[in-house]
Amino acid sequence: MTAYTAPLKDMAFVMNRVLALEAVAALPGYEAAEPALVEQVLAEANRLARDVLAPLNPIGDRQGSRLENGVVRTPDGFRDAYGQFTAGGWNGVPFDPDYGGQGLPWLVQQALAEMWQAANMSFGLCPLLTQGAIELLHAHGTDAQKALYLPKMIEGAWTGTMNLTEPQAGSDVGAVKTRAVPQGDGTYRITGQKIYITYGDHDWTDNVIHMVLARLPDAPEGTKGISLFLVPKYLVNPDGSLGARNDLRAVSLEHKLGINASPTCVMAFGDDAGAVGYLVGPENRGMECMFTMMNNARLAVGTQGLAIAERAYQQALDYAKTRLQSRDIAGSAGPVAIIKHPDVRRMLMSMKSGVEAMRGLSYYAAWALDHAKLNPDEAARQRAQRMIDLLTPIVKAWCTDLGVEIASIGVQIHGGMGFIEETGAAQHYRDARILPIYEGTNGIQANDLVGRKIVRDEGVSMRELIAAMRATLAEMQAQPGDDAEAIAIGLDDGIDALELATDWLLATFPQDRAAALAGAAYYLKLAGTVIGGWMLARGALAALEDLGSPGPGADSDFLEAKLITARFYAEHSLAQSPALLAPMIEGGRTTLALADAQF
Repeated sequence: MTAYTAPLKDMAFVMNRVLALEAVAALPGYEAAEPALVEQVLAEANRLARDVLAPLNPIGDRQGSRLENGVVRTPDGFRDAYGQFTAGGWNGVPFDPDYGGQGLPWLVQQALAEMWQAANMSFGLCPLLTQGAIELLHAHGTDAQKALYLPKMIEGAWTGTMNLTEPQAGSDVGAVKTRAVPQGDGTYRITGQKIYITYGDHDWTDNVIHMVLARLPDAPEGTKGISLFLVPKYLVNPDGSLGARNDLRAVSLEHKLGINASPTCVMAFGDDAGAVGYLVGPENRGMECMFTMMNNARLAVGTQGLAIAERAYQQALDYAKTRLQSRDIAGSAGPVAIIKHPDVRRMLMSMKSGVEAMRGLSYYAAWALDHAKLNPDEAARQRAQRMIDLLTPIVKAWCTDLGVEIASIGVQIHGGMGFIEETGAAQHYRDARILPIYEGTNGIQANDLVGRKIVRDEGVSMRELIAAMRATLAEMQAQPGDDAEAIAIGLDDGIDALELATDWLLATFPQDRAAALAGAAYYLKLAGTVIGGWMLARGALAALEDLGSPGPGADSDFLEAKLITARFYAEHSLAQSPALLAPMIEGGRTTLALADAQF
């Protein structure tokens, strides 16, 4: 398996030249995010990702986690790596300094998360979920809960989980049956079973804080009758010390296609008297509170799609440069590196341009999140919140679908050796395949995008985004040269298709919801493709500016590659955008036409 090194230059280019990190650092509370500090933070993170986490990735895949005598044991080296991770303060980067966090922007955290997930996705899943649990508790916990739990969770001394799914419920969270019975002293007794609980138990820390959805005895049916509870593995005394073991345990671990080092647990709550839990937020409003964690996790899972694609691309590129096979098209005297063959170059460019489009989109979402949290102008804050709401399902679904596709291309570039486990290319593909499934399947994300994010606000947020994209288009159209012209043509066609698709959804959904939802996946793919192209166009504009007036240390090869990559994407990916309109608008008829028995 090829070693991983974070693409620091690409990350910095997106943060500084495409998204203007200095504007984020100007937000109140983010003053510490000066370019020199951020550069140092990323360089240190790269060392941990490259030297510690990445070498453990194949080890974790081979060994997997295991349940022995009621104890979950993770693969060799993982516990020590987590110790280095927390000792470096990496778990607390974006969180409130009042509870021990470093208070750096989510845009910076986005780059760090990409490194953790690319180096070792099975490892990265634990801090990913802890991050979401911290956000949830910070937003909805009582002052006492936050004081008791947040410092340890932000430090990484305790980890967090999300407990939604049950055997009979699947994605239908409203069907959960786990019960919570009030005890009259402010506590509740939790009984039930949850499945697919990532890092539900492990050997890294001495406590695990579970966020559990359950029903009160008199709760109404459906999601309106669900409450949220904090259920620790070990009870916590008022002074923060650990008390008795709570009545919960990992019953078994799932045997999976990928992410084998990550323990995916079946959790039993209340084998005896019931697990002690504490209400978070109001009764019967648990889903509203849990969405804070779910949305955070959905953005993070989208980052996993980007990360696994970057890892697969690095490995495929290395293989293509070193694998000698066949003569080149000019008739070389002997075999050449396969990177010389046109079809391999096409695949590599597809991987490279897709990765860079995903990076732009996911980093832009983090940029919007920072503004939604801290922009002092209320109108700007509301616009940013609308944007992050709109982008969340797109980041989650489009980046994970594309991550699977790019990992698959990586296997293809390796040829037969890609199908052999020893190269490591297959692990990336296996690990990637869960991403479109968990944290809400990508079909659910498409429905959410159409039904909640487009129709509910009458297209306001998407029209704001389209207006911003058209402003970039106008800048690109004013640039000289055939590269700029090709990028502008592709972006123009993509924006037009997205606008037509949005208008059709707004007109169709109220009269024929089934037809609109039948095309929802195509709409989401269209949106992701176009927004990704917009980000690459912004990068191309920055590259043109820097090439026109190069400053000290300017790298013309790097900048020219940005321009050509944006053009490739425009000619190969954006060019396909208008073709998504037909299956979206017309294809619903045949999608819904057959009776069940005719399938």
